[in-house]
Amino acid sequence: MTLQFRAGLRAGLSAALLISGLAAAEAHAVLERKEATPGSGYRGVVQIMHGCDGKPTTRVSVTIPEGMIGAKPMPKPGWVISTARGAYDRPYQSFHGTVSEGVKTITWSGGELPDDEVDEFTFFVRVTDAFAPGATAFFPVEQDCAQGGYRWSEIPAAGQSARDLKSPAPAVRIVAAAQKAAAAPAPVKAGDLTIETPWLRATPAGAKVAGGYVRITNAGTSPDTLTAASIPLAGRGDIHTMSTENGVMKMAPLPEGLTIKPGETVELKPGGLHLMFEGLTGAPKAGESVQGSLTFARAGTVPVTFTVAPIGAMAPGTSAGAAGGGHHNH
Repeated sequence: MTLQFRAGLRAGLSAALLISGLAAAEAHAVLERKEATPGSGYRGVVQIMHGCDGKPTTRVSVTIPEGMIGAKPMPKPGWVISTARGAYDRPYQSFHGTVSEGVKTITWSGGELPDDEVDEFTFFVRVTDAFAPGATAFFPVEQDCAQGGYRWSEIPAAGQSARDLKSPAPAVRIVAAAQKAAAAPAPVKAGDLTIETPWLRATPAGAKVAGGYVRITNAGTSPDTLTAASIPLAGRGDIHTMSTENGVMKMAPLPEGLTIKPGETVELKPGGLHLMFEGLTGAPKAGESVQGSLTFARAGTVPVTFTVAPIGAMAPGTSAGAAGGGHHNH
């Protein structure tokens, strides 16, 4: 056997194994939406990817797990819907009071889905507090064809991966509700100064610096100078400027501080003047509020509350921007 033939044989076997693996991966009934949140609705979309050895699918049935209530199927043209009701293991609170029973199984039948086509079967449920973030909910699915069928009903044991199962039940991961951004604090008055929207960018764990931003207006007749800033998480806080020279961004501290002239509004923001907090002992997290202070030559030390925006955000209350959250973007 020549080396070239052996190489070709190995390549052919690898390709065959790859195709076989892909076929196995695509052979499962799956749920399109992979995550759900406690206390909210979930729209389940069961995707049937194939028939049974060339035979069309004629029946699809999904079992609603304990802790999912108020199940309702979506009508599907050409298919007949039936439901089976039963008692819950315990009562649950719903919009209409306490419920102790509901739909446990939804079945679509009487239609025909050819083997070489895909389709979706949709239902709605409400996720109760029986599921905590980090849990997984399983929706066993029965698929019957003109001949044969499948039972996508296997649930992995503790520590076992669904990939190890031949007929895994479709699964949904339970996640916590997205955190709402902290409300912007009211403007702070300090003598002739008005301090608005102090905020920080969240940082990854282990970061040693964080950028801070704020808008300051001087309504008086005398200048005042911002000389320092502080938060409990940082060893020190200074005012930095940023400039571009020959296409290269350069950052430098302002050792004398930042002067706000009479009648002037100065805004510290990403890509320009900003506060630089160094020596972090913890990571500011998006959605939190951080107590801190700004120190002025005339107005003195003024307590402020910094809201925390996501890593890379370009403004408070926004998502991460394209600029990213690196030191050079402060």
